[in-house]
Amino acid sequence: MGLELYLDLLSQPSRAVYIFAKKNGIPFELRPVDLLKGQHLSKDFTQINSLQKLPTLKDGDFVLSESVAILIYLSSKYKTEDHWYPPELHIRARIHQYLGWHGDLVRGTFGVPLWVKVIGPISGHQVPEEKVERNKELMDKTLHKMEEYFLGNKPFLAGQEMTIADLMALEELMQPLALGYDLLAGHKKLAAWRNRVETFLGAELCQEAHGPILKIFQQVTNKTIPPPPPEFCSRVKLRIASIP
Repeated sequence: MGLELYLDLLSQPSRAVYIFAKKNGIPFELRPVDLLKGQHLSKDFTQINSLQKLPTLKDGDFVLSESVAILIYLSSKYKTEDHWYPPELHIRARIHQYLGWHGDLVRGTFGVPLWVKVIGPISGHQVPEEKVERNKELMDKTLHKMEEYFLGNKPFLAGQEMTIADLMALEELMQPLALGYDLLAGHKKLAAWRNRVETFLGAELCQEAHGPILKIFQQVTNKTIPPPPPEFCSRVKLRIASIP
């Protein structure tokens, strides 16, 4: 059995791994796992990854989760172009600096709109309005830090070329953008950065990867998504309670 990738393209880190593999011509078997149906909580998937997390990579007997670890593994095994994960120590350090900050702040902050407009409504658990407003303020402050500290006057987050840091950042921002948030208003440098990243990746690949998230809000509005299983809904309640 060759490389298998367990993904749901509604998931920001899943999209990053999918785009990376496709852009670099890495052969893989796509194993779709529907998060909204709770398939990541199933017995079958738990036997593959007991952490019950996406994305998951399976390469023979080797199983790996966490998108950053997967991207580094793929770039090393398939010897992708150096710009993704450059050998220069200082550039790698900048990539890891951004990804550490991304995991601590960006990941949880920019994922909230999906909970507000999709996961909450289909599971019967609404995000309180005061949390929604606080999250909007936090997203704007986070964008300011991303723009002024990490991007600065460079074309990409870690330097002069596209890296895995840019890919992770783009997919995190795509979530609220796809759900109608006017995210980059007032952030001209980030808007130009986004255009550079999407141009590098190519319109066709971006449309392919972003299709599910671009359609999901309309599906919720039209009530064409079936209710998720009870075990998923109970986790939603806990996650909403943890939103600042």
